[in-house]
Amino acid sequence: MTTPPVAIALQVLLAAAYALLAHTASARQDDAFAAAALVVLVLLLMVVPLRDRRRWAWLALPLLLMTVWLLHASGLASLPLLLVPVAFLGLVAYWFARSLRAGSVPRITRIVAALEALPAERVAADLRAYTRGLTALWAVLLLVLAVTNLALALVASPGGLLATVGISAPVTITREQWSWFANLANYGIVGGAFVIEYWVRKWRFPGRYRNVADFVRKLSSLGPAFWRDFLR
Repeated sequence: MTTPPVAIALQVLLAAAYALLAHTASARQDDAFAAAALVVLVLLLMVVPLRDRRRWAWLALPLLLMTVWLLHASGLASLPLLLVPVAFLGLVAYWFARSLRAGSVPRITRIVAALEALPAERVAADLRAYTRGLTALWAVLLLVLAVTNLALALVASPGGLLATVGISAPVTITREQWSWFANLANYGIVGGAFVIEYWVRKWRFPGRYRNVADFVRKLSSLGPAFWRDFLR
């Protein structure tokens, strides 16, 4: 069975390969690259259950690959790529938002409490308020990105969602322009937000982290058990 660090490294490589293949498929309007991107996406989603020898995963894998082949054979392999960023960002936005419900601990509060080695309720009140607001901010940012990606997918041409059903959008962008945003700019925006928030937190709550590397080291030191529970 693949060890967790190896599985994580494989997921990172697959995610990078997916972004590259999806962008190439849109830039070249090449259905073969689109199909390859979908195959990589299937593998990315199935790495962990396959590693854990889940029976459903081994049964689902050939069915998913057959679906990709059918999409490619029908010339529609590029269509699902339009919805992947929307679905991913929307799900992660919901994942953050649902932790804001009454009786739940906000996602970022859970991380900070673990870093402080304290129960969440014993985290300083100002830090609890900040991390709750930050959790809400991430939910809103990701939802805005999901909606933006959907809007761009609708008006992309050729092969956008509206164009596929024969509707002419009043404003259009090329598939390559859509791809630059969906497969590349999304990551830059999220990464930039992470860096900006780190410096804001370092200013608001000084003395907790020496630098970004120290912060990342402390996050990784929480261990796989924490992250498995956190990601549920």
